[in-house]
Amino acid sequence: MCGIHGIVSRSLSGEEIKKRLDQMGNLQRHRGPDDKDEKVFKLKKSLLGFGFVRLSILDLETGMQPIICPKDNSAIICNGQIYNYIELKPEISDEPFISKGDIEVALHLYRRKGLDFLQHLNGMYAGAIYDAAKQKLILFRDRFGIKPLYYTEWDNNFVFSSEIKPLLSGSCRSAELNKERLETYFTYRYLPGEETMFHGIKRLPPGTYLEYDLNNGRYKIKRYWEYKLNQENNRMSLDDAADHFNALFEDSVRIRLRSDVEVGSLLSGGIDSSAVASLAAKSRPDISLFTMSFDEKKYNELPQVKQFLDANKERFSSAKHHIKLCSMETLNGLPDIVRSLEEPVSLGTVLPTDQVCEMAGKKVKVVLTGEGADEIFAGYRKFLVEAAAHQFNFLSEPEQKDLNEIYPELKNYMTERDINPSRRYVQSELLFNSEEIKQLTGNYPTADIFPADALPNLNGSEHPVNAAIAFESRARLPDYVILRLDKLSMRHSLETRTPFLDYRLAEFAASLPVEYKVNLETGRGKFICSYAYTKYNVLDRGTAFRKKQPFTIPLADWLSEPLSLPDFMQEIMLGDVVKKHGILDHKFVKKLVGKVSSEGIGPQTLVSEADRVFAVIVFTMWYNEFFKGESWC
Repeated sequence: MCGIHGIVSRSLSGEEIKKRLDQMGNLQRHRGPDDKDEKVFKLKKSLLGFGFVRLSILDLETGMQPIICPKDNSAIICNGQIYNYIELKPEISDEPFISKGDIEVALHLYRRKGLDFLQHLNGMYAGAIYDAAKQKLILFRDRFGIKPLYYTEWDNNFVFSSEIKPLLSGSCRSAELNKERLETYFTYRYLPGEETMFHGIKRLPPGTYLEYDLNNGRYKIKRYWEYKLNQENNRMSLDDAADHFNALFEDSVRIRLRSDVEVGSLLSGGIDSSAVASLAAKSRPDISLFTMSFDEKKYNELPQVKQFLDANKERFSSAKHHIKLCSMETLNGLPDIVRSLEEPVSLGTVLPTDQVCEMAGKKVKVVLTGEGADEIFAGYRKFLVEAAAHQFNFLSEPEQKDLNEIYPELKNYMTERDINPSRRYVQSELLFNSEEIKQLTGNYPTADIFPADALPNLNGSEHPVNAAIAFESRARLPDYVILRLDKLSMRHSLETRTPFLDYRLAEFAASLPVEYKVNLETGRGKFICSYAYTKYNVLDRGTAFRKKQPFTIPLADWLSEPLSLPDFMQEIMLGDVVKKHGILDHKFVKKLVGKVSSEGIGPQTLVSEADRVFAVIVFTMWYNEFFKGESWC
């Protein structure tokens, strides 16, 4: 896990490029505190600079980058890990290796297979290759976008980086608000798609590569992998599916334990992190486990974690369990979190994510996590409701009545359910409606509030649940779930590995009959996962079939007492900061603040007044930080 950055320029000198690369590296040194380096390549019509900051995890002695092939002067820098590098290396064993790790394998695969090399990689990665022979720069990103990669063009320079602050520095581009996407943020609480809230700064989409011609400055982006969810195999038995799932899951965890430093595991009360920790402990009995707790009982998952560990004492007898409390005082760290995320992301999970990564980062350099299972295997309740809505009209009246009792929200959902899957997805994520957004920002949401570049490739034959999974994995997964995990773990120089986002496991999930993912009678998502965990003794039955509780925080409890909040939050909620910025309607914000209450709000509440106010708080702090140059810490 590291940070990369680079510059292509037709006007800057080599000395100036190296100076900028050094500054860019310093701005993301948290991603690579162990070492750094820069290299400038002289081209026919321009100069190309590569910069790298290193967090040493694999190949501690010879794994520094950029790696340059002595045969043809091609070079690579890459942030992340290629987990299957050992299996791939025999294919290219005759190449002149100068390192013993994973990233040089990717370089030689490219030299041997061209851009098809990406089809062979299994891992999390965002990298750049300099092809000296073809005078090309290749930027590439893993299938699910686990590792970030931003780019921009400015003043005859093409600049890329793992983070936005180095990008602004390296391009000397002034931060400019992307006002056209303001309404999108206040719809989802994050920004899906290529665009960021910084005008002119884009993300390379997941599963794509960018091919840049170093002679004429033109580039094109192509998709090398598409997550297709119309591949259902309805002849697969449940037991065959469980067997296949377990084999893939075990191998996914196995290759993610490859490291030359200690690997720990994040552990919540959910079945996903429990299953990952359980398999990891089979190979690493003394594994370090990291858990967050809350004072507020209904949000606290620590009792479930302790029940799980007690039920599996033999497996975890040598494990080291570390626990940290996430309390209202955690809000004092919000300015640092907003600064590290670089993009406004206002889901409350950013707070415990940051806290658990801080705790883990003081003990280990690498942890496994359970992220991705809910998106790939339909773990959220909205997938169950979607399945119920699809099936409802095919049922008898008594069966419909039973379904309404299991899903009390179904009746309203079916009344509002849009026939178009993209608009239906908007409905499931809505923070503010169109009228409220007009009052808040002064503009109605546009028809393309869900960006076209974030749309999955659907052909219309997909089951509605699979269509919803396609949107989830194409937008919310990379642009919220993984973005906050990457930025907040790397803020503490911690590498996070996500076994459920092994592309083999995801493609297998796409082939499953929908009823193996969502079980309407029991109201359970990820059914195949729970079934396989018990069949193969990965989890005890009580844990495997535990009712899902959303990973969230007592935000409504905290924000309903504004005078107990940190001063900077009081300034936003009760002061005139919003009015001074002139971006949002301060009168509307004051009305929102007045409506915040903790009454009737719990972990299952998808959207509360507190969530809306928190979105305003995060945006205001982000705007203050990046556009006003002012901080609250």
